Amino acid sequence: MKHDESQPPMTSRERILGALNHQPTDRIPVDLGGTPCSGAQVSVVANLRRAIGLDKGGEPVRVVEPYQMLGEIGADLRTALGIDVVELPKPRNMFGFANADWKPWRTFDGTDVLVPGQFNTTPQPNGDILMYPEGDTSAPASARMPKGGFYFDSIIRQPPIDEAKLNPADNTEEFSLVSEEDLAFYERHARDLYDNTDLGIAAGFGGTAFGDIALVPAPWMKHPKGIRDIEEWYISTVTRQDYIKEVFARQTEIALKNLERIYQAVGNRVHVVFMDGTDLASQNSLFCSPDAYRELYQPYARKLNDWIHANTAWKTFKHCCGGCEPLIEGFIEAGYDVLNPVQTSARGMDPEVLVDRYGDRIVFWGGGVDTQQALPFGTPEEVRQQVSERLEVFGRKNGSVFNTIHNIQCKTPVENLLAMFEALGRSL
Repeated sequence: MKHDESQPPMTSRERILGALNHQPTDRIPVDLGGTPCSGAQVSVVANLRRAIGLDKGGEPVRVVEPYQMLGEIGADLRTALGIDVVELPKPRNMFGFANADWKPWRTFDGTDVLVPGQFNTTPQPNGDILMYPEGDTSAPASARMPKGGFYFDSIIRQPPIDEAKLNPADNTEEFSLVSEEDLAFYERHARDLYDNTDLGIAAGFGGTAFGDIALVPAPWMKHPKGIRDIEEWYISTVTRQDYIKEVFARQTEIALKNLERIYQAVGNRVHVVFMDGTDLASQNSLFCSPDAYRELYQPYARKLNDWIHANTAWKTFKHCCGGCEPLIEGFIEAGYDVLNPVQTSARGMDPEVLVDRYGDRIVFWGGGVDTQQALPFGTPEEVRQQVSERLEVFGRKNGSVFNTIHNIQCKTPVENLLAMFEALGRSL
């Protein structure tokens, strides 16, 4: 179904709410920077701003997520590109310090940017740089950016495992009741965005992702305990399931208390909540079977989603890269309203099949253009063609948000970015 074109254009907020509720909209809403998995590397943002005339001697782009080096999508850029979503800021980033007290920094590719004041790195003899939890250089480094690189990789800081001393409490020490200070932070920013923009508001409050491998090494913690090695964690989902279930159960108990407190602070000024970024599939296979998902992950996710749907108007957002089609039914059963990034190049992720099979039961937030091949390496015409095709396919049923397949990677040609937005009907 299509929106009645005799009616005036929708606001961005109306458009997002329509898509989230599988209702007709005047066009498919567009996200860039609304979540940690739908943004762009900071150099890409700088190049895009320059290309459309927004960089006129102003200050450099801010790095709002240092772990992935994501650039800020400012209000002027959102307006120019017709973006419909804005992210509710977080009190702290992935390295555990606030995005405040900005200072200049230069990326390996020579882009001048601004980074938070506690973005403290030390160079290594081989040209790599190290990053520290809470910006504390007296603590062991928690991440490394290789020389010439664009992103940070977590450093595994797990001591040898003593099976006799494994304690699920060690893997839940990062989960605690949200502070009054953070509640006030969320309330202030939610009120500001709700009252002073007409955008859909996306949020992520932390503590609701079960086994997200980006979070397992805990790059924001100075001395993480428990199972923190990525390989060891994946092995443990098979060999130590009782341990993992205890971690998830403790996490769920705290998350439910926090969701209630956060909702009292922000109310329905938030529209969609990024709940879980746990990747359960590779490009050609699964990390767990559908039955294993239902056994190990689904019960805890369902408790959180059920609480949200019973007590709020929020919609819940599940991120899972790769060929996750066999798991989508389980995600729906768990109560997730949204799936991202819809990696259509992966096995079993044909967009026409996805829309036909699931399009009236889950919102596809992504799938708009391939960030591994078409966008970085295709021609502008190939980008325009793929974007147009995806808009047609995902638009067949009400309930989709256009977004590239995960974040836009560094060195993506700006001509291809312009072609993407041209295909979206933007005049830049």
